[in-house]
Amino acid sequence: MLSRYRFQALIAAAGLVVIAAALVLYGMMSGSVHGGGATPPAVLADLKPVTPAKTVPAVAFSAADGSRHMLSEFKGRYVLLNLWATWCAPCVKELPALAALQKAVSKDQLVVVPVNVGRSDAKKTGQFLKKHGAGSLPVYNDTNIALVRAFRAYGLPASILIDPQGREIARAMGPAEWDAPAAITYFKNLPLAPKPAS
Repeated sequence: MLSRYRFQALIAAAGLVVIAAALVLYGMMSGSVHGGGATPPAVLADLKPVTPAKTVPAVAFSAADGSRHMLSEFKGRYVLLNLWATWCAPCVKELPALAALQKAVSKDQLVVVPVNVGRSDAKKTGQFLKKHGAGSLPVYNDTNIALVRAFRAYGLPASILIDPQGREIARAMGPAEWDAPAAITYFKNLPLAPKPAS
């Protein structure tokens, strides 16, 4: 037979186990699937978490002036990398939404990086963006589809959310309502890492 003190100790230990389990479950449920603490809205349901987060591949792509760029240049901010092509109807449809998202969210917080993975050169890409209501977006091309291969994005459009540390944390295959008010609020509220003291 258990003494009264041993019984009380067992009850206390069981209570601690229950509290610890509740805290673990609370932490799992309250954290963002994108690691930022904010819960993604229903309009971003197709933006699926990537766990564990993966360092993005070091692949170069071209800007309108022919200069070469890497995703690592955008560290310190969130990046929404969008792989698209002029012949992809869903890609074209979402271009204005991506432009509206970038206009609504500071580039200190989020940079939209739309990369045309088709065969168009920079001039044609720029003209195409203007014609389809997305002329405010930067012109980037990857005619060798190196980004498609590196990210294994075998379908377009493909949108990859990259955190300020340069890690892929989520991706959406197919178009999304990037300019929906709830989506804009979500991106505005993603927490940035504190800047180092100078």
